[in-house]
Amino acid sequence: MEATASAKYLRGSAQKARLVVDMIRGKDVNQALAILRFTKKRAAHHVEKCMRSAIANANEIAEKANISIDPDDLWVRTAFVDRGPTKNRRRVRPAPQGRAYREQRHFCHVTIALSNDERPSKDGKKPEAADAKPAKLTESKRRKRGGAAAAPRAKRATQKAEEAGAEKSETKKTSKRKARGGEVSTEE
Repeated sequence: MEATASAKYLRGSAQKARLVVDMIRGKDVNQALAILRFTKKRAAHHVEKCMRSAIANANEIAEKANISIDPDDLWVRTAFVDRGPTKNRRRVRPAPQGRAYREQRHFCHVTIALSNDERPSKDGKKPEAADAKPAKLTESKRRKRGGAAAAPRAKRATQKAEEAGAEKSETKKTSKRKARGGEVSTEE
C-alpha cells in the first residue's frame, strides 16, 4: 500500500529543500522523522510536516480499505522537490551608487510517498540486510587503481619492452654472425 502527501508553495529554494529530502529517501518513517527533527536546515520543518501528513494519509487509506496498518512498518519510497513559481514575487534590493538589484523569492513543492511493501534490493533477489556491505565496494578494494589515465602509460611501457626485446635479439644475431666470420649486412 502506498500513500502520498505533497506540500506546495513552501518558502525557500528547491535546491535547499532537496538537501533535506535526500537525507530521508529510503529510510524508515521513524528514522526519517528523527533526522528531520534534528537537522539544522530551515526546510526540514516543512518536510517534516509533509511526512506527518503522508503518515496520516496512509492511516486513512488503510482505515477506508478496512486494513490494519502499523505506521512503524512504513518507509519513504519516493521523495522529491519541484521548483515553484517566482513570478510576481520579485523584489528590489538597494545597491550602491543608486542602483537596484533584483531579488527573486523562491518557492518549492515537496512530495513524499510512503509504502509498507517489502523493500526491493538492488539485484532484485532478497531484501537488503542493514549490515551487508555492497558488492561493488568489496570488488573495488581488490582492483588496482589507475583507470583511463593509467592505460596510455601501460601501453607505452609494453611497447618499450617489446622494442627493447627486439633490439636484444637483433644484437645477439649480429654477434653470432661476427663470431662465425661472416659478413653482417645492414639491408635487412
